[in-house]
Amino acid sequence: MLDLSVIILTYNEEMHIQRCVENMKSIAKDVFIVDSYSTDATLDIAKESGATIFQNKWENNYAKQFNWALENLPIQTKWVLRLDADEYCTQELIEELKEKLPIQPDDVTGILLKRRHYFLGKWIKKGVYPVKLLRIFRYKKAFCEQRLMDEHIQITEGRCVEFQYDFVDYNLNNISWWSIKHVGYAIREAADLLDIEYNLKNDQSAIGNIGVQAHKKRKLKESYVRKPLFLRPFLYFIYRYIVRLGFTEGKEAFLWHFLQGWWYRTLVDAKVWEVKRACGSDKKKIRDYLKEKYQIDI
Repeated sequence: MLDLSVIILTYNEEMHIQRCVENMKSIAKDVFIVDSYSTDATLDIAKESGATIFQNKWENNYAKQFNWALENLPIQTKWVLRLDADEYCTQELIEELKEKLPIQPDDVTGILLKRRHYFLGKWIKKGVYPVKLLRIFRYKKAFCEQRLMDEHIQITEGRCVEFQYDFVDYNLNNISWWSIKHVGYAIREAADLLDIEYNLKNDQSAIGNIGVQAHKKRKLKESYVRKPLFLRPFLYFIYRYIVRLGFTEGKEAFLWHFLQGWWYRTLVDAKVWEVKRACGSDKKKIRDYLKEKYQIDI
């Protein structure tokens, strides 16, 4: 077994949790589930699969829940891997972890992995792949940054290295589930864009070490904010679907790029427009509006 603990946050993940836990039990000393009081069979399946289960109330904040896990779980390993319930490691990555993780020098505190995304059963190779994320880190050398969306693991010291092989994001739910989920995401994404545009948090701190690609993505998001509402989702879709050759991968890829790259981001802009129409550019009014209408406290 690797000197590795895995943390998985769950709520009603009975469709995915066995696949995720059993995938990790082959290499990790501990697989921890931090559950937000699921009402389905998630906990029974996780327990049968060999996970150690804890529960903590969800407060509409992924980073807060994950950092609670880092502070309260009985982690006794050098390394921690963050996974979502609908994710798992490829066999190639598992072999790479076995080979490379034990021999990392002491100054390496974070490891970047490539995410492979499946949609409607198809690996979407064109458009955005590979997304490189800091998902493995030395225990007590990192935390999850506090953001409404696009939260990254941030290391507090040391440096990051990149491994070659992929972990997989493969959600088995249908399009209706996916769409409803993204309607919920839209206001949080809109609040995040408004925060970037108006600095609602009055946060002057610099971004820490979250990985090169994450820094690049954050800078692109700052550039995206400055582009016109409703035009920017269309341009983003064209970039993914035409420039990055998404159109070469069939119906599944079209639906992925259209729904995630255009429809969802247009919905986000509609939310931004709604808030600006009500509040203008008044930062206090925006904060108050988000709290009153959407229970988002910035």
